[in-house]
Amino acid sequence: MPNVTFSEIKSAHTRILPYISQTPVLESSLLNSWLGHRIYFKAECLQKTGAFKMRGALNMMLKAKQEGRLGKEVVASSSGNHAQAVAYAAKVLGVNATIYSAQNISKVKAAATQYYGAQLNLSETRKEADQKVQEAAQQEGVLWVPPFNHEDIISGQGTAVYEGLQQTGEVNAVFAPIGGGGLISGSAVCAKAMFTNIEVVGAEPLLANDAAQSIRSGVIKSLPAQPITLADGAATLSVGEKTFPHLQNLDAFYEVKEEQIAYWCQWLQHLLKIHVEPTSAMSMSAVIEWLKNKTSPQQVLVVLSGGNIDYKKMQQIWQHNHLEHMPSLELLSENG
Repeated sequence: MPNVTFSEIKSAHTRILPYISQTPVLESSLLNSWLGHRIYFKAECLQKTGAFKMRGALNMMLKAKQEGRLGKEVVASSSGNHAQAVAYAAKVLGVNATIYSAQNISKVKAAATQYYGAQLNLSETRKEADQKVQEAAQQEGVLWVPPFNHEDIISGQGTAVYEGLQQTGEVNAVFAPIGGGGLISGSAVCAKAMFTNIEVVGAEPLLANDAAQSIRSGVIKSLPAQPITLADGAATLSVGEKTFPHLQNLDAFYEVKEEQIAYWCQWLQHLLKIHVEPTSAMSMSAVIEWLKNKTSPQQVLVVLSGGNIDYKKMQQIWQHNHLEHMPSLELLSENG
């Protein structure tokens, strides 16, 4: 059964509010006119450290501090955005941080993590990094801050949609990317509590579809190796046992091909005039597929989860010019 309540999300929002940015909701009138629907974007790419991950990390660490459990050091394993969030939160709260990651971590995210004062411990694979953080967490006075598989993390991450729906009012659906499932889990709890008829829809890279495999089979499936996808923020090996029940209750779920991820990354950067990570842009492919079955104008909220992109990733995204083909419900599909 799902294990996070709306009350906990509201408490998390109150707890972290002094430390975060209340990010704006953006729109593109041009995109709205092309699609015939109204698309709101909750711009967590403009959050401190450039991603929604700050919300979960701060909530868990602040709550631990309130309860006397914070200790002198925090540890985490992350491919980038969570690493920066934990490093920043540790600096704010005056504790040490060690981040365990695979060697293919984005150089931009790695540099920011170290800039905030955290020690960076690199392993050959993400699986090795995850094993190291488990060992480190056994030491006395060390708090493990997981990227998604914890009630306090889910509650904190859910505050992005809590805030967003207060800004937009009622919408027909909320869309968010799925890596480990923390963001979509918190989003679902929040959205369903605020508006009875709202739908919550997830998007995941086809090349990193552990969540889709898990939902189809009814049990958590793990990928054999770290997947290679443009949407590196969603390149988790498996979802968590605390997020999986929330994923099973989603209204819809879409697996997105790499071409569509690049397409929407280019178009959202062009239309919104902001840096958008491929993981964030991926959700727009799900929006298009979902809208195709609608017979009346819809309003949806899309969580733009982050905006940290390095040079190599930008080269991959812009390898082909997708701006030659304007967004349209008739022309676009997840099959490219």
